[in-house]
Amino acid sequence: MSTASVPLPAWINYGVIPLLNLILAFFFSGLVVWAIGENPFEALNFLIQGALGRGDAIGFTLFYATSFIFTGLSVAVAFHAGLFNIGSEGQAYVGGLGAALVALSLDHYVPWYVTMPFAVVGAALFGAAWAFIPAWLQAKRGSHIVITTIMFNFIGAALMVYLLVNVFIVPGKMAPETRTFLPGGQLPKLDWLMALFGLKLGPAPFNVSFIIALVMCYLVWLLIWRTKLGYEMRTLGISPTAAVYAGIPYVRTVIIAMLISGGLAGMMSLNAVMGASARLQVEFVAGAGFVGIAVSLMGRSHPVGIILAAILFGILYQGGADLSFEMPNITRDMIVVIQGLVIFFAGALEYMLRPAMVRLYQTARGK
Repeated sequence: MSTASVPLPAWINYGVIPLLNLILAFFFSGLVVWAIGENPFEALNFLIQGALGRGDAIGFTLFYATSFIFTGLSVAVAFHAGLFNIGSEGQAYVGGLGAALVALSLDHYVPWYVTMPFAVVGAALFGAAWAFIPAWLQAKRGSHIVITTIMFNFIGAALMVYLLVNVFIVPGKMAPETRTFLPGGQLPKLDWLMALFGLKLGPAPFNVSFIIALVMCYLVWLLIWRTKLGYEMRTLGISPTAAVYAGIPYVRTVIIAMLISGGLAGMMSLNAVMGASARLQVEFVAGAGFVGIAVSLMGRSHPVGIILAAILFGILYQGGADLSFEMPNITRDMIVVIQGLVIFFAGALEYMLRPAMVRLYQTARGK
């Protein structure tokens, strides 16, 4: 029997194998660091201390992780329906417009906790709207979702630059951005949460959108594994032919899955637009949509795995900044190489060690 068809316990599939892949990624990253003349153990220490060694460092790590949770969930929902949504970057960008319009409209009149639910809905609606046309083209015309969502990333970027330069720019200023939101349009920091652990948040923009992200994780889990729609999406993802034969409506399921995916990506903007900068700026997404692909792959498209993978990439982002400062030979480009190795081993080669694990498991059970 092929090892690919041998079932393994969940603790091996979702725990041991990803952990071993991650160890391999860091091992080869260490070889790269050693090859340029630096001590890999010292580099790892700077990386961990820079990401987790202080209250503000943890705050920045969780701030990055929040964005990656949203985009990771976005990719995962589409993936369960057999769709590879590469457009989370553009959907998050356009979602920022929805959040900003709500904040600009309400921040004069109501406190943040009144603005927040409307901003969540606005960001989700704008992100979903940007995913609708690629979804319709896939469902009705057979256009490949990967191609259309990539193209819509560029269209969304061009649209947002035009709006920020020509419509929303503050008169008399050069920076292409909206005015700063008043407190009624800002998401407060989670100082109290850090204080529970005896830590000070400092300048880190760790904010309420982290809690929203965790709520979305729970709702996505409910959707995918506890609802009829989720069952239909997973069936479609496993076998479109069998799903259609069973009476699952292909067009409706594809469009709904992509709308949910786009809405989750759009909500990523809450973290950056209303939580960090308190205004809508050019390129605020900063690649989080593409990192979400890696986060979803590493997390096996499960909300718990996505949270853990998002925190890992938050550590790499924040710790990498400190590492490049402490060890100038390890540039930001080198940090990208390390991230790439993590994606390579935990994503592209996620099943590389599975045959060996199957043999070990069978030996341990006496088969």
